[in-house]
Amino acid sequence: MPHDLFARDRLTIAPGAALLGGFAMDDAQALLDHIAAIAAGAPFRHMETPGGRRMSVATTSCGALGWTSSARGYRYAAHDPESGGAWSAMPEVFASLAERAAAAAGYPGYAPDACLINRYAPGTRLTLHQDRNERDMAAPIVSISLGLSATFLWGGAERRDRPRRIPLHHGDVVVWGGPARLNFHGIDTLPRGEHPSTGPYRYNLSFRQTGIRHMALCDPMQSDPRAP
Repeated sequence: MPHDLFARDRLTIAPGAALLGGFAMDDAQALLDHIAAIAAGAPFRHMETPGGRRMSVATTSCGALGWTSSARGYRYAAHDPESGGAWSAMPEVFASLAERAAAAAGYPGYAPDACLINRYAPGTRLTLHQDRNERDMAAPIVSISLGLSATFLWGGAERRDRPRRIPLHHGDVVVWGGPARLNFHGIDTLPRGEHPSTGPYRYNLSFRQTGIRHMALCDPMQSDPRAP
C-alpha cells in the first residue's frame, strides 16, 4: 500500500522545498536490492573533485546519464568512465517513486533521467553545495534517504548563509525546486551506527531531470565547467 502522506509527515522547508517523512518506506527494501545490483555492475567509487581532493562519499549512478567528477570537472556522462560501458537502466521503482514524490511536493510530470547514488560511511559528510550541472532548472531535485539517520544541512542562496539542521531518517524524501532549486545544501558528518537494513551505511538516491541531450554525451569525458 502506498505511504499515506498525512500533514504530520510533510514539512515545508522553504518555498519550493518539502520534506516528505517516510514517503519511501514501502519501497525501501526494493530500492536497496536494486542499489546492490547497480553497484555490482558499476561499483561505488570515491571520485576526485576538480580541486584534486578525494570525495569521502562513495558514489555510483544509474539511468541514461551518470554524474561524475574528476580533475577535469563535474559533468554528466552517458558511460561509466571506469568501465566505458553504459550505466544501468533506472529501475522502474526508482523512477515511479521519484515521480510520485515530486508530484506530492507540487511538481507534477517529473521524468528523471539520472540517479546519483551516494553511500555514506560513519565519518563522511557532504559539504554545502548547489546542484548546478543540470540544464533543466525548472525540474526539482528528489532526494531519498535510506539506512542510517543523518543531518541534512539546508542553506540559502549564498554559501555564507547559515544552514538549518534537519534530521533525515530511513525512507524520508526531500524535494526542492522552483525558488529553492539552487539553495546550498549538504549532509553533516555521519555518526556511527547500525541500521537493520543497511548496516553501518546510509544511502542516498538523488534524482535529476537534466535536460541534457543524451546523444551529445557519447564522450564520457565531456565536461560541464559549473560546480555543483
